Amino acid sequence: MPVNPLAKFLAATVVSLSLVLTLSPQAAGFVLVVDLIALPFFRFSARGLVRILVPLAVMAALTALTTALYGRPSGTVFAQWGLIVISQGSIELALAIGLRILAIGLAGVVVVARIDATDLADSLTQLWRMPRRFVLGTLAAFRLLSLFLDDWRTLEMARRARGLGSGRGPIVAISRWSGQAFALLVLSIRRGSTLALAMEARGINAPGPFSYARTAHWSARDWILVGGASFIAVAALIIGIASGGAGV
Repeated sequence: MPVNPLAKFLAATVVSLSLVLTLSPQAAGFVLVVDLIALPFFRFSARGLVRILVPLAVMAALTALTTALYGRPSGTVFAQWGLIVISQGSIELALAIGLRILAIGLAGVVVVARIDATDLADSLTQLWRMPRRFVLGTLAAFRLLSLFLDDWRTLEMARRARGLGSGRGPIVAISRWSGQAFALLVLSIRRGSTLALAMEARGINAPGPFSYARTAHWSARDWILVGGASFIAVAALIIGIASGGAGV
């Protein structure tokens, strides 16, 4: 039996919260090592790993660089030029923030990338008894997000075929983009209204028992995953407190 997507979501949330509560490079490094060890079990392709790791690495590096240059100075000052002050404290803070972005981002992106939205909605409504109207409506909206890019391209080709938005320059580009964005908004509202009517016709808000095509199960493997994530979170908090990095 596969792992319940709700268990994956809880595991990623627990680990991420432990790093939010502590600002320690040791704690963030510990969680990052655990994430890298667990990464092969998710069976990502080489291209998939690159698409995940490169944006996270760039974001972490830029944030760490900004913090090192403009962070609150403390300890030994290595260089100073105007508002830029590179000190021992700002470097340590930059290292902690960079590692924390990598650890939280890797744990969240890797786990969420392997979660099926339909399975997660089934688990939320069946196991947590959340309002099905809200959950299934959110699921339907999430499914429609993938159509935005196709709609944008279709609108762009249609406007070009009609000779709209031709020309160069920033004013023409802004006018073309705003008109196309408004057309996409109108199309999205129409599609959302049609979808809402279809869901109401199928009894999404009908009283009485509600049937599901698939039944959500919570197994011992899910408890093990959440328990292991909780253990890692507690260990990260202990490491953060011991290293003097408690607090955000």
